[in-house]
Amino acid sequence: MEKKAVSGDLLKKVLRFQRDETTNAEIYRRIADLLPSEENARVMRLIAGEETKHAERWAAVTGVILKPEGLKVSFFVFLARFLGLTFAVKLLEKGEADGQAGYETVLADFPDVKEIIDEENRHEDALVGMIDEERLRYAGSVVLGLNDALVELTGALAGFTFAFQNTRLIAMTGLITGISAAFSMASSEYLSQRSEGSGEVSPGKSALYTGIAYIMTVVLLVLPFFLTVNFLLALGITLAIVVVIILGFNYYLCTAKDLPFRRHFLEMFFVSMGVTVLSFGVGLAVKKFLGIEM
Repeated sequence: MEKKAVSGDLLKKVLRFQRDETTNAEIYRRIADLLPSEENARVMRLIAGEETKHAERWAAVTGVILKPEGLKVSFFVFLARFLGLTFAVKLLEKGEADGQAGYETVLADFPDVKEIIDEENRHEDALVGMIDEERLRYAGSVVLGLNDALVELTGALAGFTFAFQNTRLIAMTGLITGISAAFSMASSEYLSQRSEGSGEVSPGKSALYTGIAYIMTVVLLVLPFFLTVNFLLALGITLAIVVVIILGFNYYLCTAKDLPFRRHFLEMFFVSMGVTVLSFGVGLAVKKFLGIEM
């Protein structure tokens, strides 16, 4: 890229581009060091090299050397380590897509920036082709456990709340119901995968992912009933936790698998809340017509 005098808003843009490319290069290099697959690590380092070249092109314009943004690097390395390579890389690629849109605003000043845009577009194809994460292969099992626990246990807790109106009793009943249902769901997933016999996933691991997702959800939803004696407050906190779980999980899954977030979130949200509302009515009806007082 030719060196030319830049100033004002254009200089600020170019410095931002240079900082982003420098930071992204360091992120790719750091993530590559985490990968057990040498081939995947090699691809990541190649992409890091391209990002470094892009940063050097902008450095030729600005005449300064910039360091990576340490906080951003640490954040994406953390995501890759604990939430998976796919999620971290897809999130980073979304940022790069925004960067490409910014590049198009300076095409008149730097016509050869088109090469950078083309190279950035190739990044995503290379990354998608290299990623094969176990946690995403078993995403269906996690969805099964999580979704079933949210729908069934949220509804059950709502029903228990209006039937019992005693937080300790609700918590104990919910915990027993939830853990029993987790074992049942895990065994059903195991038998389902065994019968399909696809060979792509292990029935044992599939059942484990389903069971763990179910039990973790059960613990989170029941916890408020152990922490307060106000059963309505406990139910309100549980419903808030449901929304947070649905929001967080759908954001993770939709980012990693390129799915429409809004549709998946709303679908899961309305199903869970619909069952909860129906269970309110069931709890009240049982309490009234059976005449049972706790």
